[in-house]
Amino acid sequence: MKILLTTLLFVMGITQSILAQAYELKGSIKDQNQEPIPFASVFLLQVSDSTMVKGTSADEDGAFIMDNINEGLYFLQASYIGQTSEYLALEIFMDTRIGAILIPQRAEELNEVTVVGNRPAVERKVDRIVFNVENTALSQNSSWDILRQTPGVIVNNDELKVRNQATTVYINNRKVQLSSEEVRSLLENYQGAHIKSVEVIHNPPASYDAEGGSVLNIITSKNVSLGYKGNVSAGYTQGVFPKYNFGTSHFYKTNKLNVNANYNYVPKKEYKGLLNTINFKDERGVFSIWDTDFDQIIRTQAHIAALNIDYEIDDRNVLSLTTNTQLQPKRDAEYFQETIIRNGAGIIDSTFTTNSYLDEKKTNLSGDLTFKHTFKDQGSLNANAHYTYFYFNRGQDVGSDYFLPDGSFVREYNFFTIADQQIDIKTAQLDYSNYFGSISFETGVKGSFIDSKSTLDYFLQNNGSQFIANLSDDYTYDENVYSAYVSLSKDWEKWSIKSGLRAEQTKSTGVSASVTTINDLEYLEFFPSIFVLHTINDDHSISLDYSRKLKRPRYDDLNPFRTYINERTFEEGNPNLTPNFSHNFNLNYTLQQEYFFDFYYRDNGRYISTLTFQDNTNLVVRDVTQNVLKSTSYGIDFTYGKSISNNWYLYSYISLFHEDETFLAVQSNENSFALDYQGAYVDLTNYLTLSKDGTFKGELGFVYLSGYLQGSYIQDELMNLTLGLRKSFNKNRMVLSLSANDLLNKYNTYFTSTYLNQDNRFLSTPETQYVKFGFTYNFGNFRLEDNQRDIDKIERDRLDN
Repeated sequence: MKILLTTLLFVMGITQSILAQAYELKGSIKDQNQEPIPFASVFLLQVSDSTMVKGTSADEDGAFIMDNINEGLYFLQASYIGQTSEYLALEIFMDTRIGAILIPQRAEELNEVTVVGNRPAVERKVDRIVFNVENTALSQNSSWDILRQTPGVIVNNDELKVRNQATTVYINNRKVQLSSEEVRSLLENYQGAHIKSVEVIHNPPASYDAEGGSVLNIITSKNVSLGYKGNVSAGYTQGVFPKYNFGTSHFYKTNKLNVNANYNYVPKKEYKGLLNTINFKDERGVFSIWDTDFDQIIRTQAHIAALNIDYEIDDRNVLSLTTNTQLQPKRDAEYFQETIIRNGAGIIDSTFTTNSYLDEKKTNLSGDLTFKHTFKDQGSLNANAHYTYFYFNRGQDVGSDYFLPDGSFVREYNFFTIADQQIDIKTAQLDYSNYFGSISFETGVKGSFIDSKSTLDYFLQNNGSQFIANLSDDYTYDENVYSAYVSLSKDWEKWSIKSGLRAEQTKSTGVSASVTTINDLEYLEFFPSIFVLHTINDDHSISLDYSRKLKRPRYDDLNPFRTYINERTFEEGNPNLTPNFSHNFNLNYTLQQEYFFDFYYRDNGRYISTLTFQDNTNLVVRDVTQNVLKSTSYGIDFTYGKSISNNWYLYSYISLFHEDETFLAVQSNENSFALDYQGAYVDLTNYLTLSKDGTFKGELGFVYLSGYLQGSYIQDELMNLTLGLRKSFNKNRMVLSLSANDLLNKYNTYFTSTYLNQDNRFLSTPETQYVKFGFTYNFGNFRLEDNQRDIDKIERDRLDN
């Protein structure tokens, strides 16, 4: 760590020493309504032949700075999404500050209604794709709907995926620390009108933690006026059981203070079904067949609250506080299972039923304090401190009764478990960014400290309560990570290059009392990244990027505890998991900023996967998390979005992919076995404007997935047909919505695992068929856009949300 800090300070010292400039030019970019245009491109051109001398981008407030400019006559021009300003003639002979450069935004007439930028624009940047949706027809949808149609995004079982791997959602570069189900609930209640753009980052650069995969970053509109605004919302969903949600949010802004507070209450009653068949085998073939019908009824109460406070000390110093509270005082689950056991000839041998009751409580509290200083000339320094407290308690009571084929009782087996887990996460981070001439420079350091303690007590209840030591455990896990990074980027007229290097020093210790082992890991790893973009002309561009990434085990996966369906079916953690390192390559070709072709390849390395194994000797089935031996993914993605007419926008995404995974089959004499799958994913979504004034919107979507590889299973093909309607009243103060999912009842399909001596399949049937009604009422100053954000800590992502 000392070497990393010394290197960082040396680099910062050298770069500061070369800061000497000739002359400096400052200004801002605005539209015809005097509204700032964030992230617009600015070019300084030679008067003689209009060749570019320098180029830069405006910041989120539309302001820009160019330095180290030689004395002379120049043209200045700005552009944003294909629209440009007029040339501005300048003579530079001293430091110069100009007024605003105007980029007019074109408008199209639609039956007496003016729509600005009717078609969402997709921009290819050096390290990400930017999907601009502000002031488009799509901006009237929910944030969830916008993410669903973002180029390259796949939605599967409420989980957002990019290239068949789970992705992470950020809001204004702040990570959303929620489960996939909670992310959907959050985004369905966050208005798309607040979104400026969505960034798809396949290979996050060095400033992001080395851990993790792709990122979806939602950029919201900027605060534009003072005052107060708020809303109340409610939702009703009818599936097998009715479900409700209630929420409210409030935002207040003064010249120096921004305050955002929101609260959501989500009571739910859910049904999940499972049909499972297991064929137990020996050297002669199948000798026992288990058919199981498994029903789950889950009742949950959850309270989610957040408070964001920004205080502007002066023009160059801002202090921000973010707090998140997630309380789950109740999660009760009733499981009922009926299993019919047949011999190899299909004749019933016996049956058994299992009743299981689960009682869970969860607390997740976090706080994030950030100080930002903007230097007088340019550049900024950010300091951040973070703390998370996570507590989880689970009690499980399981009872099984065994019967002969005639229904007569044979025996019973009863047990209960008590599990507790407490996790403390602390981080400290310092980031510095600046421009040196036309080169953008970023660097930073970070320290992360994780302390996890878990206990599990197992009690047999057949003849009184008896503590079983070998099925109980105490587990502690400590992890310290020190990291530093440096990143450089530069734009030319037709080229953009960004490169970075991140170093992470990790030390972790896991101690399990039951297996009396200590798992110590200590390693220093480097994570390079490079991004190259070449714009051939206005219609053609090509880009290439590469990054090395890390995936650490989730804290829950390291915990060797077991969660039981019955005494013969359970899932367990693995304290011997090791981090996984991957290499990620991507080649893109863009045609006319409408047709996107992406060719990707991932060497996933010893990927951490959840595998299911059947023990044919003891008739036991368990899910266990382990490192595979190797894994690769590659494919081609095609994205195309087009306005068929002024009130019909068609989005299409097609992916052809290959996935393979080689793992150790621990219940098959520990032989290695390889699974692979070639598949296709198709997403066609129609966004419709159903009224002349644009207040009535519709959506009709169709998704097809030929199947995919999931651990030791291969899923059958699935289809999903969705319908959505949205009507706003009184200048968007009141919004009503209706949506229906899985209209064809083809979204739930079988998962099959058949290889060596393993032979089982299951059909999971959660409530995918539902109709949802939503209501939102907005009040206060509509010109305000809030400062909503979430806490950006990769360490929290490994919690069991």
